[in-house]
Amino acid sequence: MRLRVGIVGLGPHWEKRHLPALRALADRFEVRGVCEQVAHLAQRAAGELGTVAVDGFRALCGRDDIDAILLLSDQWYGTAPILAACDHGKAVYSGVSLPFLAGEADLLRSRVEESGVAFMAELPRRYAPATVRLKELIATKLGAPRMLFCHRRVPLSGGGVPAVPRDRSSEARDLMELVDWCRYVAGLDPTSVVAVRHAETLGAESDDYQMMSLDFTHGAAPGNGAIAQISCGYYMPGCWEEAVGFRPPAALQVACENGIAFIDLPAGLVWFDTAGRHQESLDSDRPVGEQMLVQFHRKVTSLVRHMSGLDDALTAMRVVQAAAASQLEGRRVRLDG
Repeated sequence: MRLRVGIVGLGPHWEKRHLPALRALADRFEVRGVCEQVAHLAQRAAGELGTVAVDGFRALCGRDDIDAILLLSDQWYGTAPILAACDHGKAVYSGVSLPFLAGEADLLRSRVEESGVAFMAELPRRYAPATVRLKELIATKLGAPRMLFCHRRVPLSGGGVPAVPRDRSSEARDLMELVDWCRYVAGLDPTSVVAVRHAETLGAESDDYQMMSLDFTHGAAPGNGAIAQISCGYYMPGCWEEAVGFRPPAALQVACENGIAFIDLPAGLVWFDTAGRHQESLDSDRPVGEQMLVQFHRKVTSLVRHMSGLDDALTAMRVVQAAAASQLEGRRVRLDG
């Protein structure tokens, strides 16, 4: 069955992730319209896909020849297209930042739940070939994770500012995805978080480093179970080319009961156990963009209603919010109350 879809927003991953995936899955998806706040981009994308540009996401959601909406970019309208899709009974694939405030998040969840539509949040780290294989190894060889280390480093331009202007909503989404990634690999919900930040001057809004430590201990004192450390740094000037490329940390390092694994997205995986080093080639696996759209197609066409990723994304966002409170108040914040 081919899903008739409308695209709202193109965004930074359109050329390398979404467009190739839609072309590869032409037997499952038929694009009926493209809505983008920059008109010439909408026209170009529509031409590439043999469809039409549509003025306004509400007009797109209201069309009878569309089964689902692919919301692919954070733009001025925020999550309004999700609410419009709910009003018209359209399934939603969401690649945008979800609300940071608890009241807005609860409203979004209730609207999706009441509408009865299928919903899938785009969480690309979950569907990376290296992550899929790591979960298999955890179940068969490595055992349960004990410690997870996740670091994201953003090079700065020569003037001491990010090479790309810092977007706070995008940073919040990145942190949310990292939290969700650790939750997914650990297979547990965190029970508490403690976080710190560093800024060049006291009271400055712009920080150059922030770190959060998630405790997954259940039924025991904090620190006696699995933990995850997530850090984001903006301290490396881009003009220091040698330093930027020197020993970059693995995107995720996981110490398990019976071994340790290192992930470099999307397909790099090296793991160690008592037998020594194992390096796996995962480049032949289906790309992340295709993996996610295949899952979305299955969820929409199945007879069981799915809200995949919505609760996961909102839970991760609440953890990010609790980490911000921990930074401000200088204390551990409980998450299981």
